[in-house]
Amino acid sequence: MKFNNVLDNLKTYEAGKPIELVVREYGVDEKDIIKLASNENPRGSSPLVHDALCKEVSKIHLYPDDSMYELKEKLADKFDVLSQNVIIGAGSDQIISFGVQAKANENNKVLMAKTTFAMYEIYARQSGTTILKTPSHQHNLKEFLEIYQKSSDIAIIFLCLPNNPLGECLDRDDIYKFLDKINKNTLVIVDGAYQEYAKYKDKNKEIEPNEIIKKYPNVLYLGTFSKAYGLGGMRCGYGIANENIIKSLMKLRAPFNITTLSLKAGIIALDDENFVQDCIKENFEQMKIYEKFAKELGFDFIESFTNFITLEFNNDKNSSEISEKLLKKGIIVRNLGAYGMNAIRVTIGTPEQNIRFMNEFRKIYLNKMEG
Repeated sequence: MKFNNVLDNLKTYEAGKPIELVVREYGVDEKDIIKLASNENPRGSSPLVHDALCKEVSKIHLYPDDSMYELKEKLADKFDVLSQNVIIGAGSDQIISFGVQAKANENNKVLMAKTTFAMYEIYARQSGTTILKTPSHQHNLKEFLEIYQKSSDIAIIFLCLPNNPLGECLDRDDIYKFLDKINKNTLVIVDGAYQEYAKYKDKNKEIEPNEIIKKYPNVLYLGTFSKAYGLGGMRCGYGIANENIIKSLMKLRAPFNITTLSLKAGIIALDDENFVQDCIKENFEQMKIYEKFAKELGFDFIESFTNFITLEFNNDKNSSEISEKLLKKGIIVRNLGAYGMNAIRVTIGTPEQNIRFMNEFRKIYLNKMEG
């Protein structure tokens, strides 16, 4: 059977290895596995969400409120925007797909950093557009601008703030200076999946959705409940933009695109900001331990404004080999070899998980050095 030509060179997104796969392929007991690969909140979600979902489960035979009125109102209140400025998706990556479908085609181009969230490129390639990437792995606005000014047909620019999978984050003022130079017909997608972490660590990194969409009518801001709110399994995200952008994206949304339980989880999660802030505080306390650990063993790391840290190795150590050996010990991390980097990305886990990772990693790392 013949399919569309754009699929010929399209790579499948590879998610972090699930626990079940490690059980099957490596024979590790499930209770001995720790997953530090997908940037989930290791403390889970708020107890308020658990209690609410136990009651809501009796309604799973019913479709959710397709207007998503309550969740939109709560997000609008949180970010000081109107509900008309909000769209809900099955994870923020569904909103990415809406943006790409609305703007990208075979006659234009999409610009992104060399190493960033893989779904930007996957969705863009589905549209038949041309992909442009900066030379640097991390976000470099000078490189973005140089490429942009040489091309008159860039439909979308992706800015991941902070950046996944590396963890770096640009300052808000630098972002605004960059956006001042961008044509208002270019859609700029600002992915704030990890913004809760960035603004906690450094207020200069904070992107306020109400401010950015007022200043720049061509910006689509993305947020998610999958990270700080601990709802990765619920698949609930959102986009915030001016009303014209939201109206266009709504035309691409299928009815009931998130579940009854996902909708309830998002609504209730917003009631427990104390839980979220406690999780973020512990995250950065633990990250300091990782940074100290890296310095002790003599390898590099990228300063992170997220809930993960990227560990970079010298040429005499191999990230694929290290990742494989950790898997055999029941520790799942993200190997960044596919991005052309000799590095691994490690989600900041619970204190107990982090101690176990460091103990096992130390043995593997030092043995490799000696070998």
